[in-house]
Amino acid sequence: METPLSPLDFFRRARKLHPDREAVVDGSQRWTYSQFGERCDRWSNALAKLGVKKGDRVGTIAPNTHAHLEQYYAVPQMGAVLVPMNYRLTADDFIYLANHSGSKVLCVHPDYFGLVDSVRSKMTTVEHFVGLGGSKEGWLAYEDLVAAASPKFERPEVAELDLLTINYTSGTTSRPKGVMITHRNAWANSVGTLVHWNMTPADRYLWTLPMFHANGWTFTWTVTAAGATHVCLPKIDPTAIYDTINRESVSHLCAAPTVLISIANGPEEQRRAVRKGVKVFTAGAPPAAATIERMEGELGWEITQVYGLTETAPFISICEPLPAHGKLSAGERAKIKSRQGVELITSGELDVVDDNMVPVPHDGNTLGEIVARGNVVMKGYYNDPEASAKAFAGGWFHSGDAAVVHPDGYIEIRDRFKDVIISGGENISSIEVEGALLRHPSVLEVAVVGMPHEKWGESPNAFVVLHAGKTATAEELKAFAKENLAGFKVPTAFHFVKELPKTATGKIQKFVLRGSRANIAAQ
Repeated sequence: METPLSPLDFFRRARKLHPDREAVVDGSQRWTYSQFGERCDRWSNALAKLGVKKGDRVGTIAPNTHAHLEQYYAVPQMGAVLVPMNYRLTADDFIYLANHSGSKVLCVHPDYFGLVDSVRSKMTTVEHFVGLGGSKEGWLAYEDLVAAASPKFERPEVAELDLLTINYTSGTTSRPKGVMITHRNAWANSVGTLVHWNMTPADRYLWTLPMFHANGWTFTWTVTAAGATHVCLPKIDPTAIYDTINRESVSHLCAAPTVLISIANGPEEQRRAVRKGVKVFTAGAPPAAATIERMEGELGWEITQVYGLTETAPFISICEPLPAHGKLSAGERAKIKSRQGVELITSGELDVVDDNMVPVPHDGNTLGEIVARGNVVMKGYYNDPEASAKAFAGGWFHSGDAAVVHPDGYIEIRDRFKDVIISGGENISSIEVEGALLRHPSVLEVAVVGMPHEKWGESPNAFVVLHAGKTATAEELKAFAKENLAGFKVPTAFHFVKELPKTATGKIQKFVLRGSRANIAAQ
């Protein structure tokens, strides 16, 4: 009587129980679960006619649209493997991802036709190029293929350890690695998410997080599991977010901390008028306590931090609120909310260990690496046994994140190990320094990295983006930092910039800032 654990079962249930409930909103277009399901079935049949079989890979390059969302059901339900690609990559990156994954079909939004056309001949495994909207010579039209296909689809048997998706890492220091996520991985992550962050059929989820990023943190399937509504938002900006939240009565959304900062600093009139009570998941980088405090106090939203990696499908911890937290001041509560927290109930085991794989003491001070093992951990890296073996050394997945464990068992990341600043023999958490500087009223965003220093080997340097219309000097920020940090943690230099380099998911690219040291030295 066992049935495979797969997010496809969420789809089956939603279509059965909520056929007339609104499933997807994309601008003025709307589909019920029955209509959405039929479109996915038609596309599965169309892909089969194009020669896609079980195990074949189908790539996507698209923003958050209904056509992109449909790929997360139509492709895996036929036993094929979805390969979502970061649409902000270069043409050379797309060549590598398409060829490395062996994508047989590439589905592309019209915004990226030109980029893909420039390198099509180099995508040696791709047999069909499909336009997700619009039309252009040399491209198959998605809507025409969907309309012409049969609505009757017989789903083949899919095993829970079959590949569901291949999600590529950012590849900031080497070629991107293809993370193999199974049906079981995604099922476990979605169920764990719903246990800790309840959603119901009455809820409406806004797509402020790119779907390609770790499968939209599996909300591509989690929203459907709840029978809730997907509200698509192809382009992200604070005005569009505020407008859509009010117009569509949005109840939930996900965003990286940098996106939260942009929302928190959107037009004042919209901030005052925005719908209260919106529940927000944030991850991708540790959020500053000041950002959480502002969004909860000013906007009346509820912020919950989760932590994980693409390799863990992606959540392995959540900063779960405890009754005792409700008795704290807003500032103290925000400080705890900025921690990464504890294991999700379905994610498996989580620990922080030293170089000998011995758990660190729960003293909130001893640094170790976050490791995990359990149902959400990837199958491995696609066609990369060496990287897989290294990641799973000692029978645990190694995150590369440096963290401490507090006496209450809550984990707090202090940095990526590669971002820890060692100054005069002392370890400095760039995240701690950034959190302190973000409390200055003139600071909008800040990133702290280690730069060479004649005396200390390296020292913290702060790259600062100021609020529009506000000013601050390096001396002023240095004095402010001294009031809130130990002396050796205070940045030795402040660099004022118009913007910080970021990935498509809002992560600050610190390697770019470290690479700017030659320009800084010349100033």
